[in-house]
This record gives sequence, structure tokens and C-alpha cells, in this order.
Amino acid sequence: MESYRERFDKWLSRLDDGDALKDELLRAQGDDRLVEDMFYKELEFGTAGLRGVIGAGTNRMNALVVRRATLGLADYILSIDGAKERGVVIAYDSRRFSDAFARICAETLSGRGIRAYLFESLRAVPQLSFSLRRLNCIAGIMITASHNPANYNGYKVYWEDGGQLAPKQADEVLARINEHDYFEGCAAPDEGLITIVGGELDEAYYAATKTLCLNAELVKKKGGELKIVYTPLHGAGAKPVEAILRSIGITSLSVVEEQRCPDGSFPTVRVPNPEDRDAFRLAFKLAEKNGADVILATDPDSDRLGVAAKNNAGEFVLFTGNQIGCILLNYILSCKKANGTLKNNSLAAKSIVSTRLADAICARYGVKMVNVPTGFRFISEVIDRCEKTHENEFLFGFEESYGFLAGSFSRDKDAICAAMLTAEACVYYRQQGKTLYDVLNDIFEEYGYYAETVKSYTCAGKEGMEHIASVMRLLRQAPPASIGGKRVTMMEDFKARTAKNFETGATGETELEPMDMVRLTLEDGAAVCVRPSGTEPKLKLYIGTRGSSKENASEGAEETIAFFDDMMKR
Repeated sequence: MESYRERFDKWLSRLDDGDALKDELLRAQGDDRLVEDMFYKELEFGTAGLRGVIGAGTNRMNALVVRRATLGLADYILSIDGAKERGVVIAYDSRRFSDAFARICAETLSGRGIRAYLFESLRAVPQLSFSLRRLNCIAGIMITASHNPANYNGYKVYWEDGGQLAPKQADEVLARINEHDYFEGCAAPDEGLITIVGGELDEAYYAATKTLCLNAELVKKKGGELKIVYTPLHGAGAKPVEAILRSIGITSLSVVEEQRCPDGSFPTVRVPNPEDRDAFRLAFKLAEKNGADVILATDPDSDRLGVAAKNNAGEFVLFTGNQIGCILLNYILSCKKANGTLKNNSLAAKSIVSTRLADAICARYGVKMVNVPTGFRFISEVIDRCEKTHENEFLFGFEESYGFLAGSFSRDKDAICAAMLTAEACVYYRQQGKTLYDVLNDIFEEYGYYAETVKSYTCAGKEGMEHIASVMRLLRQAPPASIGGKRVTMMEDFKARTAKNFETGATGETELEPMDMVRLTLEDGAAVCVRPSGTEPKLKLYIGTRGSSKENASEGAEETIAFFDDMMKR
């Protein structure tokens, strides 16, 4: 196996003079620590595709990495009868080099005889997923790093059902990627196999999205009374979100102009993440100026939605992903129950690290809740099963990380549709004299106060990844007896699929597919899930509690965080 220095020397010798990648290597050659980070490993390809810092090296996102990944995908497609004629649809967001990487994908595929449908300009993740199924393609590629910082980009692969690759498929594609050299020659592109797409697919997606409105006539009549501020955070959401909201009747819509135009440097935010309050800074100013009722924000590829609404003191409160998911779930189920369209076989889905409040809401309406591993592709699998077996009707799915999906025509997180449903819910509850903040409190009053806290530890570089692995290993080999003075009563290791009750000594198996996560349950019923991020160099904690009041529900989270703060220092 080549060392990182050997890989560096190879790239330096093979790249042409004047190539921006070679220039970057020349600047880095005296910094051994940087060289190691560039080349100590290859970007990992999995169900979420590739994601990494833009730049030269095997551990970076660049044209050579994108072309090699596409050659591997092409090999996999060519191994399937009739697949190459169905083709691959390719979309990209506003990040640096996204359009160039998308063009490389199209040219590489066409050079292998595979038809490629390339969007004329940037599009959102849900539009890619929808278009894949609409065009009956075998696969799709989305060039994006979602909500990561500006120096990142990524490469996500979707399969014919509209969801991201399954683990076994990702492994097969990876095996074929590994058969290719970064510098091997490629066949000339066949321009006759590259079709530029856009407008017609947009209109079809908009039409399908609007079929999910639950109170369309009400919004047409009263939507103009609701004042919304929206920011696309320099991403792909501006056109589709504005188009959808205005077409359903939201006419008092103000867009943050400084963040309206696509810009991969994301100059007005620290990170283009609707989970981050700082990303709302300009939206808050505009909302105060315009007297807005609610603020919506989407990330660069418009698969995540952030929401802020006024509390009783007139101050804007930023909702968590769990809270948005429960508000939308409750709105959908209550409206369907009221108008008689809630079926006995209705089903919702969420990631296992998301709030248990959603389970309680579903139980109230007699709707089945399915918990799945983290990663929205597992929700897409639930949708696919519903479609094939007809045993259940899928209504809604979400993840705590601000990803929501209603309906089944798209198979990934859809912030455009979620923005539409949130606006519609605002209009609906406004007629009852309520804000979204009031609605959330009503839900807590009915089901109990649930509190969730997410804490991330960033551990960059080779040493950071090794530290994350060591922490996970320690949790498995020597789980803590207590956290914050409260006994740990159960540990579930979802990688080994084992569960042990420390109170009774009983052991069992976890039901979900294997994933790198440990869940610790405490004596008061609180739980903490610990897992490495699949897309960033982070270790993530998901802490969930329930109490008789907001204050009571939040107790214990700080002690849990303090415990892991100390553990991460070891």
C-alpha cells in the first residue's frame, strides 16, 4: 500500500504544469502535516456518496476524484442489463466547482455509452430525486455538500427508486471505483448522449408538490395575510421555494436579498446551515423591519428547512428539527383526521435519534410509526416498501437534522415541500388565533414536554478520526455505570446489534440494520445516542428527555454533556 508521501509524489509528477491542483501541491510540499491530511486516505464512498474539503489529493474533492467515482458508477451501471439506456440524471447546487463537477460526470458517463441528463442550472436535492423517477433513470448524481462549510463539496448517488444507494450497492460501486486509477485515460464524451433538462421537470415537480396541500382553498383566500421572510442562504432554493409559496397564495413573501443569489463562498454566514442561529441573522433583521410572522431558511441544496416564529413576547424563536417535524406531523394527521382522509393503514417514519414525541403523536391518531437508522435513505426504503406492498400509506418522514418529507414522489429530504406545508400550517392556525409557537406548546401540553439536545465534537484530520474511533471503542468495551449521578440501565450497540439490560442482566438483539452507534438509557428514562457523523469529522450526541415542564424536561442534558466533554479530553 502506498504511503501518503508516495501518493503525493505520484500526483505531483502526473499533474501538468499550470494545473491548479499541481500548484496547490507545490504550495503544500513543505508542510508534511498538510500533505498527510491530503493523502493519508481516500474519501470514503458510502450510502451518502463522497464528501470532503475541496482541493488536491485523494482525501479531497476535485475533478480527478469525481471522474474516478463516476467511472466506478459507470461500471456498475454497465453490469446491469438495459441500465445504460435508462441513463443518469445529474444536478448540482451553488457550491464551488459544482457545475464543473456535474459536467465531468455527464461527459464521463457519455464516454462509456451511458445517457446523461444534465440540468441546465442549479437545482435542489428533491428536484433531482423527483426527476430521476420521472425520467425513469437508473441512477442520479447530486453534486453538493449540503450544509457543510464553504470549503466542502460532495457527490451523492441515487438509485432508480429515487433514494440514495443502499449499503450493498454502495459497496459494489466502491469496489469498481477502486479498480480505477486517478489518472487513467477516459473515452471522449459523446455529446449525443448528453441531454440538457430543466423547465418541464420543474413544472412537473411543482404540480406534484402542490397536491400535498391540505387546505389549499383556505391558503388561496387567506395566504396573503401571512407575512413570511425567506432566505435560501445563497443556495438552490430561491427559485423553487418562491415559486411554490407564491403559487399557493403566500403573496406577502419577502426574500433576504443579500442571500438570494447563489454564491458558493456563502459570504454572509459562518456556515450555510439552517440549524445555526447565525444563519438567520439577516432574516431576523428583515422580519423585524417587515413585521413578519415566520421565517423560513433552506440550505444550499434545499433538503433542510429551518423555521423561526414569534413567541408570546414577540421575539423570534428558532425551532429545532424535532419540533418542526412534530408540528408538521401533527398538522398533517389532525387535518386528515378532520377531513376524513386519514386511513387505517397510514404510516410515518423517523430516524431513531429523533424525538419520541413523534411516536406519541402517531399513537394518538392510530398511525404506525417506523423508526429507522440515521440517514434519510432508510426512510426512502420505507416508502418503497409501502409502494410495493400496498400494506401501508406513507404520509410523512423526518430526521432531527432538519430533514422532512411528505408524500412519495420524491425520496429524499424536501425543504421546498416542507416550506409549503409550514406556510400552509401557519395560515391554518392563524385562523384559530395561534402562532406556530402556540401550536408547539399545545402539543407539549397534550403529550408532555420533550426536550432534545444535540452536541457535536469536531475532530479533524487523521488524529481526530482515530480519537472518535477510540471513544466509540471505549463506550463499547467499558460502558459507564452512571452519567450525571444517574445509573445507566441499558446499553444498545447498534453495530454489533446487541442490547444489555444492566438492571436484570438480560441480553438481546437490536432490530435495526447495523450502524455505528451506541445508545445509553438512564434510570429516569432519558437516553443518549452516540455516533460518528457519516459526512463530517464529528462525534455526535443525541440526548432525549421528557418531563412535566420545559425546565424539568431539560434537566440532565447538561450533566450528560459534561460527562462526554470530559471523555473527549482523555
